[in-house]
Amino acid sequence: MKIWINGRFVEPSEARVGYFDGGFQHGIGLFETMLARGGAVMRLEEHLERLAESARALALFEQLRVEALGEAVQHCVAESGLADARIRLTVTGGDLGRPFAGANAAGGAAQTAPDPTVAIHVQPPTRYPDEFFTKGVAVRVAEARANPFDPFASHKTLAYWPRIQALRAAAAAGCAEALWFTVTNHLASGSVSSVFLAKDGALRAPIARGEEPAGARPSAVLPGCTRAAVILWAEGTGTTVERRELTIDDVLGADEMFLTNASWGVLPVVRLEKHEIGGGVPGPIARAMRERWLA
Repeated sequence: MKIWINGRFVEPSEARVGYFDGGFQHGIGLFETMLARGGAVMRLEEHLERLAESARALALFEQLRVEALGEAVQHCVAESGLADARIRLTVTGGDLGRPFAGANAAGGAAQTAPDPTVAIHVQPPTRYPDEFFTKGVAVRVAEARANPFDPFASHKTLAYWPRIQALRAAAAAGCAEALWFTVTNHLASGSVSSVFLAKDGALRAPIARGEEPAGARPSAVLPGCTRAAVILWAEGTGTTVERRELTIDDVLGADEMFLTNASWGVLPVVRLEKHEIGGGVPGPIARAMRERWLA
Protein backbone atom coordinates (compact mmCIF):
# COMPACT_ATOMS: atom_id res chain seq x y z
CA MET A 1 0.00 0.00 0.00
CA LYS A 2 2.04 2.97 -1.24
CA ILE A 3 2.03 6.33 0.54
CA TRP A 4 1.88 9.70 -1.20
CA ILE A 5 4.35 12.25 0.19
CA ASN A 6 4.81 15.68 -1.37
CA GLY A 7 3.65 14.66 -4.81
CA ARG A 8 5.05 11.17 -5.23
CA PHE A 9 4.21 7.64 -4.18
CA VAL A 10 6.69 5.73 -2.04
CA GLU A 11 6.74 2.29 -0.46
CA PRO A 12 5.86 2.19 3.26
CA SER A 13 9.48 1.35 4.09
CA GLU A 14 10.56 4.54 2.30
CA ALA A 15 7.85 6.80 3.76
CA ARG A 16 9.90 9.27 5.76
CA VAL A 17 10.04 12.92 6.73
CA GLY A 18 13.19 14.82 7.56
CA TYR A 19 14.63 15.12 11.05
CA PHE A 20 13.90 18.86 11.07
CA ASP A 21 10.28 18.44 9.97
CA GLY A 22 7.98 20.45 12.23
CA GLY A 23 5.65 17.51 12.73
CA PHE A 24 8.48 15.32 14.04
CA GLN A 25 10.28 17.97 16.04
CA HIS A 26 7.36 19.72 17.73
CA GLY A 27 4.08 18.12 16.67
CA ILE A 28 3.40 21.09 14.38
CA GLY A 29 0.74 19.96 11.97
CA LEU A 30 -2.84 18.98 11.29
CA PHE A 31 -4.57 15.87 10.02
CA GLU A 32 -7.87 14.61 8.70
CA THR A 33 -9.22 11.07 8.66
CA MET A 34 -11.76 10.34 5.93
CA LEU A 35 -13.74 7.40 4.62
CA ALA A 36 -14.33 6.34 1.03
CA ARG A 37 -17.32 4.25 -0.03
CA GLY A 38 -17.58 2.95 -3.56
CA GLY A 39 -14.52 5.00 -4.48
CA ALA A 40 -16.11 8.28 -3.33
CA VAL A 41 -14.67 10.16 -0.35
CA MET A 42 -17.41 11.09 2.07
CA ARG A 43 -17.66 14.81 2.88
CA LEU A 44 -14.27 15.50 1.30
CA GLU A 45 -14.85 19.24 0.87
CA GLU A 46 -15.91 19.67 4.50
CA HIS A 47 -12.80 17.88 5.76
CA LEU A 48 -10.47 19.95 3.60
CA GLU A 49 -12.16 23.26 4.45
CA ARG A 50 -11.83 22.43 8.15
CA LEU A 51 -8.15 21.66 7.63
CA ALA A 52 -7.57 24.93 5.77
CA GLU A 53 -9.47 26.91 8.42
CA SER A 54 -7.34 25.42 11.19
CA ALA A 55 -4.16 26.13 9.22
CA ARG A 56 -5.14 29.80 9.01
CA ALA A 57 -6.40 30.13 12.58
CA LEU A 58 -3.28 28.53 14.08
CA ALA A 59 -0.91 30.39 11.75
CA LEU A 60 0.44 27.16 10.29
CA PHE A 61 -0.05 28.33 6.71
CA GLU A 62 -2.02 31.30 5.47
CA GLN A 63 -3.45 29.40 2.54
CA LEU A 64 -3.67 25.73 1.63
CA ARG A 65 -4.69 24.79 -1.90
CA VAL A 66 -7.87 22.94 -1.01
CA GLU A 67 -8.71 22.00 -4.60
CA ALA A 68 -5.25 20.55 -5.17
CA LEU A 69 -5.43 18.62 -1.89
CA GLY A 70 -8.80 17.22 -2.92
CA GLU A 71 -7.44 16.09 -6.27
CA ALA A 72 -4.49 14.44 -4.52
CA VAL A 73 -6.77 12.57 -2.11
CA GLN A 74 -9.00 11.34 -4.92
CA HIS A 75 -5.95 10.33 -6.98
CA CYS A 76 -4.59 8.31 -4.04
CA VAL A 77 -7.91 6.52 -3.55
CA ALA A 78 -8.04 5.66 -7.25
CA GLU A 79 -4.43 4.42 -7.23
CA SER A 80 -5.10 2.23 -4.19
CA GLY A 81 -7.68 0.19 -6.08
CA LEU A 82 -9.87 0.14 -2.96
CA ALA A 83 -13.58 0.88 -3.33
CA ASP A 84 -13.94 1.28 0.46
CA ALA A 85 -11.02 2.87 2.25
CA ARG A 86 -9.75 4.84 5.22
CA ILE A 87 -7.76 7.92 4.24
CA ARG A 88 -5.33 9.79 6.47
CA LEU A 89 -4.21 13.22 5.26
CA THR A 90 -1.40 14.84 7.24
CA VAL A 91 0.00 18.35 6.77
CA THR A 92 3.00 19.34 8.88
CA GLY A 93 5.00 22.53 9.36
CA GLY A 94 7.65 21.33 6.92
CA ASP A 95 11.40 21.60 7.27
CA LEU A 96 12.24 23.87 10.21
CA GLY A 97 15.96 23.46 9.65
CA ARG A 98 16.01 26.84 7.89
CA PRO A 99 14.71 30.19 9.20
CA PHE A 100 10.96 30.36 9.70
CA ALA A 101 8.68 33.32 8.95
CA GLY A 102 9.36 36.54 10.88
CA ALA A 103 12.20 39.00 11.27
CA ASN A 104 15.61 37.51 11.95
CA ALA A 105 17.59 38.13 15.13
CA ALA A 106 19.36 41.11 13.58
CA GLY A 107 16.07 42.76 12.71
CA GLY A 108 16.36 41.98 9.04
CA ALA A 109 13.64 41.15 6.55
CA ALA A 110 11.13 38.41 7.20
CA GLN A 111 12.06 34.94 6.02
CA THR A 112 9.88 32.72 3.86
CA ALA A 113 7.92 30.08 5.73
CA PRO A 114 8.80 26.46 4.92
CA ASP A 115 6.70 24.49 2.49
CA PRO A 116 4.37 22.04 4.20
CA THR A 117 4.95 18.32 4.24
CA VAL A 118 1.80 16.68 2.84
CA ALA A 119 1.25 12.94 3.22
CA ILE A 120 -1.71 10.79 2.21
CA HIS A 121 -2.16 7.16 3.23
CA VAL A 122 -5.01 5.04 1.88
CA GLN A 123 -5.74 1.68 3.49
CA PRO A 124 -8.65 -0.72 3.98
CA PRO A 125 -11.26 0.66 6.39
CA THR A 126 -11.25 -0.50 10.00
CA ARG A 127 -13.84 -3.22 10.51
CA TYR A 128 -15.74 -2.97 13.77
CA PRO A 129 -17.82 -5.79 15.27
CA ASP A 130 -21.49 -5.64 14.26
CA GLU A 131 -22.37 -5.81 17.96
CA PHE A 132 -20.90 -2.33 18.43
CA PHE A 133 -23.79 -0.93 16.42
CA THR A 134 -26.59 -3.38 17.17
CA LYS A 135 -26.00 -3.60 20.93
CA GLY A 136 -24.09 -0.36 21.62
CA VAL A 137 -20.85 0.24 23.50
CA ALA A 138 -19.62 1.44 26.88
CA VAL A 139 -17.56 4.58 27.48
CA ARG A 140 -15.64 5.94 30.44
CA VAL A 141 -14.79 9.45 31.60
CA ALA A 142 -11.29 10.60 30.66
CA GLU A 143 -9.11 11.69 33.55
CA ALA A 144 -7.76 14.70 31.65
CA ARG A 145 -9.80 17.79 30.83
CA ALA A 146 -10.16 19.95 27.72
CA ASN A 147 -9.38 23.64 28.16
CA PRO A 148 -11.64 26.06 26.23
CA PHE A 149 -8.98 28.78 26.62
CA ASP A 150 -6.40 26.67 24.80
CA PRO A 151 -6.57 27.99 21.20
CA PHE A 152 -5.47 24.59 19.88
CA ALA A 153 -8.07 22.52 21.77
CA SER A 154 -10.78 22.60 19.09
CA HIS A 155 -8.49 21.82 16.16
CA LYS A 156 -7.31 18.45 14.83
CA THR A 157 -3.59 18.87 15.48
CA LEU A 158 -0.83 16.28 15.64
CA ALA A 159 -0.61 16.75 19.43
CA TYR A 160 -2.81 13.68 19.98
CA TRP A 161 -0.93 11.88 22.75
CA PRO A 162 -3.40 12.83 25.54
CA ARG A 163 -6.33 11.61 23.43
CA ILE A 164 -4.65 8.31 22.58
CA GLN A 165 -3.64 7.77 26.19
CA ALA A 166 -7.25 8.30 27.34
CA LEU A 167 -8.48 5.95 24.61
CA ARG A 168 -6.04 3.24 25.72
CA ALA A 169 -7.19 3.61 29.33
CA ALA A 170 -10.79 3.24 28.15
CA ALA A 171 -9.94 0.09 26.20
CA ALA A 172 -8.20 -1.38 29.25
CA ALA A 173 -11.46 -0.84 31.18
CA GLY A 174 -13.49 -2.60 28.48
CA CYS A 175 -14.81 0.64 26.97
CA ALA A 176 -14.84 1.76 23.34
CA GLU A 177 -14.20 5.47 23.94
CA ALA A 178 -13.15 8.02 26.56
CA LEU A 179 -15.56 10.88 27.22
CA TRP A 180 -13.86 14.27 27.68
CA PHE A 181 -15.17 17.08 29.85
CA THR A 182 -13.76 20.61 30.03
CA VAL A 183 -12.01 22.25 32.97
CA THR A 184 -15.42 23.82 33.73
CA ASN A 185 -16.94 20.30 33.88
CA HIS A 186 -18.95 20.59 30.68
CA LEU A 187 -19.20 17.77 28.16
CA ALA A 188 -16.83 18.22 25.22
CA SER A 189 -16.31 15.11 23.08
CA GLY A 190 -14.83 11.67 22.91
CA SER A 191 -11.11 11.14 22.36
CA VAL A 192 -11.75 10.56 18.66
CA SER A 193 -15.43 11.41 18.27
CA SER A 194 -18.24 13.92 18.66
CA VAL A 195 -20.97 13.29 21.25
CA PHE A 196 -24.74 13.52 21.03
CA LEU A 197 -27.35 13.05 23.76
CA ALA A 198 -31.08 12.58 23.22
CA LYS A 199 -33.72 13.67 25.72
CA ASP A 200 -37.49 13.72 25.23
CA GLY A 201 -37.14 13.34 21.47
CA ALA A 202 -34.63 16.18 21.02
CA LEU A 203 -30.92 15.93 20.27
CA ARG A 204 -28.41 17.79 22.41
CA ALA A 205 -24.82 18.46 21.40
CA PRO A 206 -21.97 20.36 23.04
CA ILE A 207 -21.32 23.76 21.46
CA ALA A 208 -18.51 23.42 18.92
CA ARG A 209 -15.99 25.97 17.69
CA GLY A 210 -17.81 28.51 15.54
CA GLU A 211 -21.15 27.96 17.28
CA GLU A 212 -20.45 30.02 20.42
CA PRO A 213 -23.09 32.61 21.35
CA ALA A 214 -21.92 36.24 21.37
CA GLY A 215 -19.88 36.96 24.47
CA ALA A 216 -19.48 33.30 25.44
CA ARG A 217 -16.13 31.72 26.16
CA PRO A 218 -14.51 29.89 23.21
CA SER A 219 -15.36 26.25 22.67
CA ALA A 220 -12.88 23.40 23.09
CA VAL A 221 -14.98 21.20 20.81
CA LEU A 222 -13.91 20.27 17.28
CA PRO A 223 -16.68 20.88 14.71
CA GLY A 224 -16.92 17.28 13.48
CA CYS A 225 -17.77 16.67 9.83
CA THR A 226 -19.94 13.62 10.56
CA ARG A 227 -21.44 15.59 13.46
CA ALA A 228 -22.50 18.30 10.99
CA ALA A 229 -24.11 15.70 8.74
CA VAL A 230 -26.07 14.18 11.62
CA ILE A 231 -27.34 17.62 12.68
CA LEU A 232 -28.45 18.30 9.11
CA TRP A 233 -30.20 14.93 8.81
CA ALA A 234 -31.89 15.23 12.21
CA GLU A 235 -33.19 18.72 11.51
CA GLY A 236 -34.40 17.51 8.12
CA THR A 237 -36.64 14.96 9.83
CA GLY A 238 -38.06 17.57 12.21
CA THR A 239 -35.94 16.54 15.20
CA THR A 240 -34.96 19.49 17.40
CA VAL A 241 -31.20 19.87 17.81
CA GLU A 242 -29.97 21.92 20.77
CA ARG A 243 -26.36 23.09 20.94
CA ARG A 244 -25.72 23.88 24.58
CA GLU A 245 -23.44 23.40 27.56
CA LEU A 246 -24.01 19.92 28.97
CA THR A 247 -22.98 18.45 32.31
CA ILE A 248 -22.52 14.97 33.72
CA ASP A 249 -26.12 15.19 34.96
CA ASP A 250 -27.28 15.63 31.37
CA VAL A 251 -25.30 12.55 30.39
CA LEU A 252 -26.63 10.42 33.24
CA GLY A 253 -30.20 11.58 32.55
CA ALA A 254 -30.07 11.10 28.78
CA ASP A 255 -32.52 8.82 26.98
CA GLU A 256 -29.83 8.07 24.40
CA MET A 257 -26.18 8.74 23.70
CA PHE A 258 -24.23 8.18 20.52
CA LEU A 259 -20.84 9.09 19.05
CA THR A 260 -19.92 10.16 15.53
CA ASN A 261 -16.76 10.22 13.46
CA ALA A 262 -15.69 9.41 9.92
CA SER A 263 -14.74 5.80 10.71
CA TRP A 264 -17.64 4.73 12.94
CA GLY A 265 -20.29 6.86 11.37
CA VAL A 266 -22.84 6.68 14.19
CA LEU A 267 -22.02 4.54 17.24
CA PRO A 268 -24.65 4.04 19.98
CA VAL A 269 -23.55 4.22 23.63
CA VAL A 270 -25.51 2.20 26.20
CA ARG A 271 -23.31 2.54 29.27
CA LEU A 272 -21.12 5.16 30.95
CA GLU A 273 -18.87 3.12 33.20
CA LYS A 274 -21.37 1.43 35.59
CA HIS A 275 -24.33 3.62 34.61
CA GLU A 276 -26.76 2.24 32.04
CA ILE A 277 -28.09 4.63 29.39
CA GLY A 278 -31.36 4.20 27.52
CA GLY A 279 -32.24 0.92 29.16
CA GLY A 280 -29.02 -0.60 27.85
CA VAL A 281 -30.09 -0.69 24.20
CA PRO A 282 -29.50 1.70 21.26
CA GLY A 283 -32.27 4.29 21.00
CA PRO A 284 -34.47 5.18 18.01
CA ILE A 285 -32.63 8.39 17.08
CA ALA A 286 -29.23 6.67 17.12
CA ARG A 287 -30.60 3.83 14.99
CA ALA A 288 -32.18 6.26 12.53
CA MET A 289 -28.99 8.30 12.18
CA ARG A 290 -26.96 5.12 11.77
CA GLU A 291 -29.25 3.95 8.96
CA ARG A 292 -29.02 7.35 7.28
CA TRP A 293 -25.23 7.32 7.47
CA LEU A 294 -25.06 3.82 6.00
CA ALA A 295 -27.35 4.92 3.19
